Amino acid sequence: MKLKTTMMGAAGVLALTAGGAFAQDMANEMTIVSWGGAYQQSQVNAYHEPYQEMHPEVTIITDESSGDAVARMRAMFEANNVTWDLVDVVASDAMRLCDEGLAMPIEHDEVLAAAPDGTSASEDFGDMIISECFIPQIVYSTTFGYRTDMVPEGAEPPTDACAVFDLETYPGRRALERRPIGNMEWALLCDGVAIEDVYDMLETDEGVERAFAMLDTIKDETIWWTAGAETPQLLADGEVFMGSTYNGRLFSAIAEQDQPIGMAWGYQMFDLDGWVIPEGLPEDHLARVMDYLYFATDTQRLADQAAYISYGPARTSSAPLVGNHAELGIPMGPHMPTAPDNIEGAFVFNYTWWADYRDEMDARFQAWLAQ
Repeated sequence: MKLKTTMMGAAGVLALTAGGAFAQDMANEMTIVSWGGAYQQSQVNAYHEPYQEMHPEVTIITDESSGDAVARMRAMFEANNVTWDLVDVVASDAMRLCDEGLAMPIEHDEVLAAAPDGTSASEDFGDMIISECFIPQIVYSTTFGYRTDMVPEGAEPPTDACAVFDLETYPGRRALERRPIGNMEWALLCDGVAIEDVYDMLETDEGVERAFAMLDTIKDETIWWTAGAETPQLLADGEVFMGSTYNGRLFSAIAEQDQPIGMAWGYQMFDLDGWVIPEGLPEDHLARVMDYLYFATDTQRLADQAAYISYGPARTSSAPLVGNHAELGIPMGPHMPTAPDNIEGAFVFNYTWWADYRDEMDARFQAWLAQ
């Protein structure tokens, strides 16, 4: 059996065998960009190292620049010097990169493995495929951790994001990401706006100013982070009482490092994360990337990643294969953001809205921070 995909901006067709290997010369080096920390290590464990065992001639260079992926890719294309082969991004950034012609469209069913029962990749991923350039990996959430030993005597431990705005009950420094995503939504939700009305409200100047007014109440007590590893470290050091970060980072601090940290799951923000391929890769690099992706996004590999970090695999067929933590032996299911005990009050990040408004909101948020 042979499948094929048309290379954008390059001549020729890459022939893919049923085993996943491209029938042409492939580069022996890839630069794969991700987010660093426990998440990138989970990719190394579940994807990179097993792939390299099959292909010992391949060197994988890891880069931790996904937080700046859009700006960096824009600059690379402007300079006509694209040095990345595969980039891990959130869904809204994938949509922006695709719309701007910086990420390569693919035919998911032609270049990705089917499920073990023969279900096509597009059906297996389902509505996780939010863009023709996006190759889903995980469902994750941004939520809050807090120091269990800093909860004031007589106070109930925090249960949701709104505790971050309650300085009277929970005094101490906070940690929030230095970008509008999540912060704007939580500010409105905790000021009484219904979940279903948040994004309509953010389309108005009144709604934006209302969100900033709520954030003003904790601005002076907030440390603004730019990397997901910062909040767990700030919590571990006792520098903050409460802070936002990715649920997998908090799982690592709690379960693997035994830090005195609790989870406040209420109003966790669901999002998707996955791969994009920079447009216009040389033929040998694209061939290697496609071969890697066929392997790294199959049913078993996505389930394997969940053995190292508490993010849900994006394939339906992977979910039943999620078992215990690879080293601790504890069941991973209860630590997923989609677990029944964790999901109440969650809201889904509107990646389409943010793809449309991100640049404008970034500018307004940075201007507010500078005030």
